[in-house]
Amino acid sequence: MSLKASLEKITDIEMYWDSNLTNYSTFRLQSHGDLLVVKSEEALAAVVKALNHHQRAWRMIGWGANQVLLPKETDLLIQLDFKWDSTQFDEVRSSYHLPASLGLNHLTSHASKFGLKGWEALTGIPASLGGAIYMNAGTALGEIGALVRKVRIMNKLGEIREIEINASSFSYRKNHFVNPGDIIISATLVHLGTDEAIPAKIKNYLEYRRNSQPLATKNCGCVFKNYSRTRQAGRLLDLTGLKGLAVGALRVSHRHANFMENIGGAGSQDFHSLTELVNLQMRLHWGVEFELEVKAV
Repeated sequence: MSLKASLEKITDIEMYWDSNLTNYSTFRLQSHGDLLVVKSEEALAAVVKALNHHQRAWRMIGWGANQVLLPKETDLLIQLDFKWDSTQFDEVRSSYHLPASLGLNHLTSHASKFGLKGWEALTGIPASLGGAIYMNAGTALGEIGALVRKVRIMNKLGEIREIEINASSFSYRKNHFVNPGDIIISATLVHLGTDEAIPAKIKNYLEYRRNSQPLATKNCGCVFKNYSRTRQAGRLLDLTGLKGLAVGALRVSHRHANFMENIGGAGSQDFHSLTELVNLQMRLHWGVEFELEVKAV
């Protein structure tokens, strides 16, 4: 039985073969390939087992907010779209059990409504909960790792385990508990109390991001990790005069130098060429080289 035939027997999935994947990343880089949208944990376990049986390589795509897709993806991409109990957000709770596919915008909306402390750190991040946990996403206000207490993970055999989060579970833009082939499927989050100042803090930080970052353009968020607290990527790129530097249809943003904007029809090769050119300038001017924050195959 072929892989396609095996997958067709699984309920709660949507299959897109040899499809245009350009709109499945916020970068909107030109891409084609195969995609599965999985709508339940049971379906995900069946999908993973089928892919392993047929030895088909795959990877998670999430919201595609920090991913660089290839012109022709040979890996099968998986996106989760789990149902969730939205009544959890009808009131303040001590903890929340949420699916990995939930957008962070739902969390900041709830935080703004009830003044949840700590959740303002997620303001304006265009990502799913699973993707944010995987890379310990954050802003100048904090990181998501400080809010996570448990993470449920499915391994490449379709088995589920629960991780208790501790002080060593996360570091800067990185987790230390997801193994190759693992999929984050849900998590338990807490808050740090309530504060009536939180709604204004979220509103003000959103306004700050609109004014300082190119949120309306086709981009993948910050491209590079900060080299250190005193050598922030955007600041060094700006001081080097790299705003507006372009390769093909991809350019360093005029608004924030750690963002790259797709100004029409860019592909992954443009991305790799531009990041290599930027790092060449960093080595020449500052003697440093930046590590990518965005995931690029």
